[in-house]
Amino acid sequence: MDLTVVGRAEREGFMVVEIDRFQGPLDLLLHLIRTQDIDVFAIPIASITDQFLRSIKNLDPRDLDGAGEFIEMAATLIRIKAQMLLPRFGEDEDDDPRAELVRRLLEYEQIREITLRLRVAEADRERRFAKGYIPIRPKPDLADVPLETTWEEVMEAALRVQMPTPRHVDHRVTQRSVTMEEKAVLILEALRDSTRVQFSKLLDGFRERSHGVMTFLAGLELSRRRVLLLRQSKPFAELWMYRREDDGSASPDPEPIVETGVEA
Repeated sequence: MDLTVVGRAEREGFMVVEIDRFQGPLDLLLHLIRTQDIDVFAIPIASITDQFLRSIKNLDPRDLDGAGEFIEMAATLIRIKAQMLLPRFGEDEDDDPRAELVRRLLEYEQIREITLRLRVAEADRERRFAKGYIPIRPKPDLADVPLETTWEEVMEAALRVQMPTPRHVDHRVTQRSVTMEEKAVLILEALRDSTRVQFSKLLDGFRERSHGVMTFLAGLELSRRRVLLLRQSKPFAELWMYRREDDGSASPDPEPIVETGVEA
């Protein structure tokens, strides 16, 4: 909860405080001290304790977490007040019971001041720059950087450099050459167990147009050598390839097929 001083009565030592929203007991205590221009190193512990107790008199008892912090600070002030009233002897005579409280107040005031400055800087940045803006770092002046590296250190650093792995690798598919010799062998194997074969049957499983072109050229070459016959009943009808039957005499070895290829 925050406690804000709203007025001061004319009677000496009396102060009216309303409980509204407060950051904690240290904030209230520091407010009481700074509002009355009290030296933090010479706190009148008796009057400050009385003012603090009157300020928290109307705390909501149902708020255990918030009320507990104020009650703890009140107990600390009462203890310091009692120590100030009791006589001290020996080494304890130089110890000030308020020292720990003063240290906590100064630390809290410093943190509060830093927080306020950061908020002001953040608001000023939001007015001038968009969210996520990163200022450009100036390049260092090379003339101001002394060169103290030896060639041995440069070579050692160069040997530790690894080539980066490319993120995007272009996948290239190379086309396989389709030769007329391969298609001639395909036709002869198809005619080994049958006397004829359809041209379209030889293209089963091949999608590229180059396979059909090379198969037709291989059929023409085998027909020229008198190895098979090509027959077609009418234009654009199915093309049939027939195995040529020998007359009983030994046929000479066929001429070697000149290898001609296109890209599939």
